[in-house]
Amino acid sequence: MDFGAGYAGLFLGCFVSATILPFASEAFVLAMLLGGFDPVAVVLVATLGNWLGGLTNYLLGYLADYHVLERRFSLKKDKIDRFKIWVDRYGVWVALITWVPVIGDPLTLVLGFFRTSFWKIAVLSLIGKCVRYIVMAWITLQF
Repeated sequence: MDFGAGYAGLFLGCFVSATILPFASEAFVLAMLLGGFDPVAVVLVATLGNWLGGLTNYLLGYLADYHVLERRFSLKKDKIDRFKIWVDRYGVWVALITWVPVIGDPLTLVLGFFRTSFWKIAVLSLIGKCVRYIVMAWITLQF
Protein backbone atom coordinates (compact mmCIF):
# COMPACT_ATOMS: atom_id res chain seq x y z
CA MET A 1 0.00 0.00 0.00
CA ASP A 2 1.50 3.34 -1.04
CA PHE A 3 0.63 5.65 1.82
CA GLY A 4 2.11 8.77 0.22
CA ALA A 5 0.07 8.38 -2.94
CA GLY A 6 -3.01 7.58 -0.88
CA TYR A 7 -2.77 10.78 1.13
CA ALA A 8 -1.92 12.82 -1.98
CA GLY A 9 -4.99 11.38 -3.70
CA LEU A 10 -7.11 12.12 -0.64
CA PHE A 11 -5.87 15.71 -0.55
CA LEU A 12 -6.54 16.21 -4.25
CA GLY A 13 -9.95 14.52 -4.08
CA CYS A 14 -11.04 16.63 -1.11
CA PHE A 15 -9.65 19.80 -2.69
CA VAL A 16 -11.58 19.22 -5.92
CA SER A 17 -14.68 18.24 -3.94
CA ALA A 18 -14.72 21.67 -2.32
CA THR A 19 -14.70 23.46 -5.64
CA ILE A 20 -17.67 23.70 -7.93
CA LEU A 21 -16.78 20.38 -9.56
CA PRO A 22 -19.13 17.52 -8.62
CA PHE A 23 -17.04 15.22 -6.42
CA ALA A 24 -17.89 13.75 -3.02
CA SER A 25 -15.04 13.98 -0.54
CA GLU A 26 -16.90 11.60 1.76
CA ALA A 27 -16.19 8.74 -0.64
CA PHE A 28 -12.45 9.44 -0.51
CA VAL A 29 -12.42 9.70 3.27
CA LEU A 30 -14.49 6.57 3.71
CA ALA A 31 -12.24 4.59 1.36
CA MET A 32 -9.13 5.71 3.24
CA LEU A 33 -10.61 4.90 6.64
CA LEU A 34 -11.82 1.48 5.53
CA GLY A 35 -8.46 0.91 3.84
CA GLY A 36 -6.68 1.05 7.17
CA PHE A 37 -5.10 4.49 6.89
CA ASP A 38 -4.42 6.44 10.08
CA PRO A 39 -7.70 8.17 11.02
CA VAL A 40 -5.98 11.27 12.42
CA ALA A 41 -3.94 11.71 9.24
CA VAL A 42 -7.02 11.10 7.09
CA VAL A 43 -8.98 13.77 8.97
CA LEU A 44 -6.10 16.26 8.79
CA VAL A 45 -5.36 15.72 5.09
CA ALA A 46 -9.05 15.74 4.11
CA THR A 47 -9.68 18.87 6.14
CA LEU A 48 -6.70 20.69 4.66
CA GLY A 49 -7.58 19.73 1.09
CA ASN A 50 -11.27 20.56 1.45
CA TRP A 51 -10.52 23.81 3.28
CA LEU A 52 -8.06 25.02 0.63
CA GLY A 53 -10.53 24.06 -2.09
CA GLY A 54 -13.18 26.11 -0.33
CA LEU A 55 -10.83 29.08 -0.05
CA THR A 56 -10.24 28.76 -3.79
CA ASN A 57 -14.00 29.12 -4.27
CA TYR A 58 -13.93 32.18 -2.01
CA LEU A 59 -11.18 33.70 -4.16
CA LEU A 60 -13.11 32.95 -7.36
CA GLY A 61 -16.15 34.67 -5.88
CA TYR A 62 -14.05 37.59 -4.71
CA LEU A 63 -12.64 38.09 -8.20
CA ALA A 64 -15.95 37.55 -10.00
CA ASP A 65 -18.60 40.00 -11.00
CA TYR A 66 -22.30 39.28 -11.31
CA HIS A 67 -22.12 38.43 -15.02
CA VAL A 68 -19.43 35.81 -14.43
CA LEU A 69 -21.45 34.17 -11.66
CA GLU A 70 -24.52 34.11 -13.86
CA ARG A 71 -22.77 32.87 -16.99
CA ARG A 72 -20.22 30.38 -15.59
CA PHE A 73 -22.01 29.06 -12.53
CA SER A 74 -25.66 29.40 -13.53
CA LEU A 75 -26.39 31.63 -10.55
CA LYS A 76 -29.24 33.94 -11.46
CA LYS A 77 -29.62 37.41 -9.97
CA ASP A 78 -32.56 36.40 -7.78
CA LYS A 79 -30.55 33.52 -6.31
CA ILE A 80 -27.59 35.82 -5.64
CA ASP A 81 -29.97 38.30 -3.99
CA ARG A 82 -31.36 35.53 -1.77
CA PHE A 83 -27.81 34.56 -0.80
CA LYS A 84 -27.12 38.22 0.02
CA ILE A 85 -30.12 38.38 2.36
CA TRP A 86 -28.99 35.14 4.00
CA VAL A 87 -25.39 36.36 4.37
CA ASP A 88 -26.58 39.70 5.76
CA ARG A 89 -28.76 37.88 8.29
CA TYR A 90 -26.26 35.27 9.47
CA GLY A 91 -22.97 36.97 8.63
CA VAL A 92 -19.71 35.09 8.67
CA TRP A 93 -21.34 32.24 10.63
CA VAL A 94 -22.56 30.92 7.27
CA ALA A 95 -18.99 29.67 6.78
CA LEU A 96 -19.58 26.98 9.42
CA ILE A 97 -21.87 25.14 6.99
CA THR A 98 -19.77 25.43 3.84
CA TRP A 99 -19.08 21.70 4.18
CA VAL A 100 -22.71 20.83 3.43
CA PRO A 101 -22.98 19.06 0.05
CA VAL A 102 -24.63 20.95 -2.81
CA ILE A 103 -25.00 24.32 -0.99
CA GLY A 104 -21.55 24.69 0.57
CA ASP A 105 -19.63 25.37 -2.63
CA PRO A 106 -21.95 28.13 -3.90
CA LEU A 107 -22.06 29.60 -0.38
CA THR A 108 -18.28 29.92 -0.30
CA LEU A 109 -18.32 31.50 -3.74
CA VAL A 110 -20.98 33.99 -2.68
CA LEU A 111 -19.17 34.82 0.58
CA GLY A 112 -16.20 35.84 -1.55
CA PHE A 113 -18.42 37.71 -3.97
CA PHE A 114 -19.87 39.78 -1.13
CA ARG A 115 -16.37 40.39 0.26
CA THR A 116 -17.12 38.79 3.61
CA SER A 117 -14.12 38.87 5.96
CA PHE A 118 -11.56 36.42 4.57
CA TRP A 119 -9.94 35.55 7.90
CA LYS A 120 -13.25 34.93 9.64
CA ILE A 121 -14.45 32.80 6.73
CA ALA A 122 -11.15 30.91 6.71
CA VAL A 123 -11.29 30.08 10.43
CA LEU A 124 -14.99 29.21 10.56
CA SER A 125 -14.93 27.07 7.43
CA LEU A 126 -11.85 25.25 8.77
CA ILE A 127 -13.73 24.47 11.98
CA GLY A 128 -16.85 23.28 10.13
CA LYS A 129 -14.96 21.08 7.70
CA CYS A 130 -12.74 19.57 10.41
CA VAL A 131 -15.68 18.75 12.69
CA ARG A 132 -17.47 17.11 9.78
CA TYR A 133 -14.52 14.79 9.05
CA ILE A 134 -13.98 14.02 12.74
CA VAL A 135 -17.62 12.99 13.09
CA MET A 136 -17.47 11.00 9.87
CA ALA A 137 -14.30 9.18 10.98
CA TRP A 138 -15.72 8.47 14.42
CA ILE A 139 -18.94 7.03 13.00
CA THR A 140 -17.07 4.97 10.40
CA LEU A 141 -14.69 3.51 12.98
CA GLN A 142 -17.52 2.67 15.38
CA PHE A 143 -19.13 0.34 12.85
